[in-house]
Amino acid sequence: MRNDARMAQLEARLQMLEDRLAISDLIASYGPLVDAGDAAGTAALWTEDGTYDVDTGVYEGRRGIVEMVQSPEHQDLLGRGCAHLTTTPRIELEGDTAVAVCHSQLVVRRDDGRSFSVARTTAHRWELVRTTDGWRVARRTSRLLDGGETARSLLGG
Repeated sequence: MRNDARMAQLEARLQMLEDRLAISDLIASYGPLVDAGDAAGTAALWTEDGTYDVDTGVYEGRRGIVEMVQSPEHQDLLGRGCAHLTTTPRIELEGDTAVAVCHSQLVVRRDDGRSFSVARTTAHRWELVRTTDGWRVARRTSRLLDGGETARSLLGG
């Protein structure tokens, strides 16, 4: 194999690894941002017109994400003490788009103030695009893992 071809192959492999790491970092940053109540930081993970479709509501654009983080329901979670814990995503790359799937758990402090319980376990499908600012979420679909087909279908294929 010629050096040019080997170099191109290595560059392609490096780009794929960098993309995977950037996407993993983006997904991993969601929990700490949303648990800190950082509405602008959370919204910046999405494209300007991105969508977050969760079983509790649909949030359109960065403004919708900001409103979700600032909502009374989310602020109540923050006041109680909570953590959004996300598993390592499975990532499928195709050029400047990617799909990642993972699970998360919302852990909330109990009324005794000393212990925590899992409030929900959710399946996620992240549809991402490469932008001039790096990878961003175009659409995130999240459904409660309640035994039904809807959530399971997000995790498949």
